[in-house]
Amino acid sequence: MGVDDKRILLKVDKVSKYFGSVTALQDASFTVYENEIVGLVGDNGAGKSTLIKILSGNFPSDSGNIYFNGKSIKFSDPLDARKVGIETVYQDLSICDNLDASSNLFIGREIYKKVLGLGVLNIAEMKKRTQKILSDVGIKIPSVDEKVQYLSGGQRQAISLGRFLAWGKRLILLDEPTAALGVRETRKVLDLIKRTKEERKEASIILISHNLQQVFEIVDRIIVLRHGEVIGIRKKVKTNTDEIVSLITGAIFVNQSKGNK
Repeated sequence: MGVDDKRILLKVDKVSKYFGSVTALQDASFTVYENEIVGLVGDNGAGKSTLIKILSGNFPSDSGNIYFNGKSIKFSDPLDARKVGIETVYQDLSICDNLDASSNLFIGREIYKKVLGLGVLNIAEMKKRTQKILSDVGIKIPSVDEKVQYLSGGQRQAISLGRFLAWGKRLILLDEPTAALGVRETRKVLDLIKRTKEERKEASIILISHNLQQVFEIVDRIIVLRHGEVIGIRKKVKTNTDEIVSLITGAIFVNQSKGNK
């Protein structure tokens, strides 16, 4: 089955976002199909992170429409996005330094047990599940009891990635997920992304990355943003790094960039 034969999971229709006089996004439009990995690429300031933050409910768009699983959506906060199965791993690591790994992983999703009729945090169960999730990610940390402020950058990123493994049911948004990782850890993360696609047939992934080698290894299609606009959408098998770089830098003009959607 080709990408075009699959069901549309996400449709972004002419979405714009302004910060005062600065245009962060201008009429951005694209689709993401079920069980697809889409690379979102562009230079710094192209609008990639702004788009991800709109999709994850961190702030609203100023115009345009977003459809998810066939329904028009407007998120008031990230919890709304999580409720429909959208999970995000940010480049700047949205974790709490003063909490341990399991507390970070289960923020907003704490597990409780009944003790004398009262709801009490089931810390043992959360630690057990955290160990399993991090083991699946393939990155070890000294202890799930240790506060994350004492962990390395790679270990901290592992906790963030554990969230998408545990909670990303329909759409997983990854903002530079390998930026803080070494070569070996990066390999494990890329393999994890591939495995997620294979095992979760209804899930899709949007990957932001400056590393085009990694993008071409794992994605199905590539969306190029420049100055807040979607200027090119390419199937991986019908493009190459030279063309994508030309789109990113503007060597290919906007009116030459359409096609291969």
